[in-house]
Amino acid sequence: MIVSQSLEQDYLARFSDGTHEALSDTTPEHGGAAAGFSPHDLLEAALANCIVIISRMYAKKHDIPLEGVKATVTLRRDDPAKAVFEYSVEHQGDITPEQRERLLKAISACPVHKTLKREMVFTRV
Repeated sequence: MIVSQSLEQDYLARFSDGTHEALSDTTPEHGGAAAGFSPHDLLEAALANCIVIISRMYAKKHDIPLEGVKATVTLRRDDPAKAVFEYSVEHQGDITPEQRERLLKAISACPVHKTLKREMVFTRV
């Protein structure tokens, strides 16, 4: 669970899971100060971080010599009917093409990826 609380500065919010916290804000063109991640940045970050973590977990479990992972995610919202997450992944290390394919396949099992593909329902409680 995440709790977000507004701060004194326009649009700035502090959010926390009870252990970690960070700031969120909007861009200057929307009246913010860009003093934290935008809400859309956080959607991109959720997917990018999940890709990195799943890649590392899979590599460790299957003894793939993965030295690092870089995931880049961009959320495209040009079409009002859909959101498009574009992503690229750079697996670093002395890995074979077959190991890279296995890592890329594992990414589709990323829990955030699977969640974002599902039908969404929003319920106010």
